[in-house]
Amino acid sequence: MRNKKDTSEPANESKPLVILSGEIKSPPFSDEARIEAGMLLRRLQNGDTLSMPAARPMPSIGSRCLELRIVDQNVTWRIFCRTDADAVLVIHVMAKKTEATPKQVIRLCQQRLAFYDSL
Repeated sequence: MRNKKDTSEPANESKPLVILSGEIKSPPFSDEARIEAGMLLRRLQNGDTLSMPAARPMPSIGSRCLELRIVDQNVTWRIFCRTDADAVLVIHVMAKKTEATPKQVIRLCQQRLAFYDSL
């Protein structure tokens, strides 16, 4: 256990996952897609850097924000998240139906992050 004055990150300790909105469960995710999503989130919790095709940066939402891309049986899921020093935030989960991320989804994610950061 770390003492409060120790601000260094302990070795091999993963960041907690904070879910601001959305669920990653079967259904609506298939079992395989849910497992893939969990593995990608675990990698982020462990400090790994993800890139295409699994993830892409989302600077339109904010710094350190990513869009995880999960290809499922009949749908492609998007999990919008942010990696902070102390946690991985799941901001929004959606089925992607268009090529571009809808502007209202970007605004919603920005609002959720602003609320979280104000706490």
